[in-house]
Amino acid sequence: MTLFRFALAAVLSLPLAARAQQYPAKPVRVLIGYAAGSSTDIVGRVMADRLSSFWKQTVIVENRGGAAGNLAADAVAKSQGDGYTLLFAQNGLAISAAAVPNLPFSAERDLVPLAPVAATPHILIVGPGFPAKNVQELIARAKANPGKLSFASSGIGNSDHLCGELFNMMAGIQAIHVPYKGGAPAVQDVIPGRVDYYFAGMPVGLPLANSGRARALGVTSKARYPAAPDTPTIAEQGLPGYEATLWQGFFAPVSIDAALGSRIARDVEEVLKQPETRANLGKVGVALFEDSQANFAKFFHADVEKWRNLVKSTHLKLE
Repeated sequence: MTLFRFALAAVLSLPLAARAQQYPAKPVRVLIGYAAGSSTDIVGRVMADRLSSFWKQTVIVENRGGAAGNLAADAVAKSQGDGYTLLFAQNGLAISAAAVPNLPFSAERDLVPLAPVAATPHILIVGPGFPAKNVQELIARAKANPGKLSFASSGIGNSDHLCGELFNMMAGIQAIHVPYKGGAPAVQDVIPGRVDYYFAGMPVGLPLANSGRARALGVTSKARYPAAPDTPTIAEQGLPGYEATLWQGFFAPVSIDAALGSRIARDVEEVLKQPETRANLGKVGVALFEDSQANFAKFFHADVEKWRNLVKSTHLKLE
């Protein structure tokens, strides 16, 4: 017992920076707030696999779909800040922070942005049997049938939802929003035509378009996207100025020690430099979001403010 107490005292007396260097000493959980097979899940699993190899420690992905990713975010916000429970999130976290009232946590106060991973446009897809062959034809069809077309999303307040709302507003059309618990279940209704269109994340939408299971009408980037060079931008198809990006990155509880948070951020940065990581992300059409932890934190808070202003100006209700 005396020896155990001595050992415990020795561990607890280690400087926090030294403990950060010993991380991870046990499996790490990464919570993702979307169903398996969604864009954020696909990217998150690539990163979990590469971090597992880098750390020589198991990294477990846990899907907690629902509430636009907020179920997973809430669980992480209320977990211990020891680095063993992380959140892999996307734009929906910033959108919810800006526009969803009465959340059981605050993304800005209870979570710390650790490391950015990806920043990729959405791809507008329809089922192969949908009549429209381009954005102009989709808009014309929607205007001829006001309120009858529908668009999918991975959940109310997520990036793909706001892409659809922005598109409808700029195009001057009305359509029914159909939210799902992730991109994978959304496309299951888009492909057979039960829902008309979807602003899919590249990891979900691009393989479907390339295989012919879906038709790509446009990308949401400012210029044509290198992974889909033959797909025109939405901006060049009659909606100048239309642009949207799906970003993804790691977050931790605010109670995490700064030295440990910086250590995890550096490790993610190192993993993103590896050719195998870049190749694996490139296969699913993902572009890297290469930046520092400090800049990612600034970006996140600026993104919250951007969505807050957009929701306010459009009077969009996300409850």
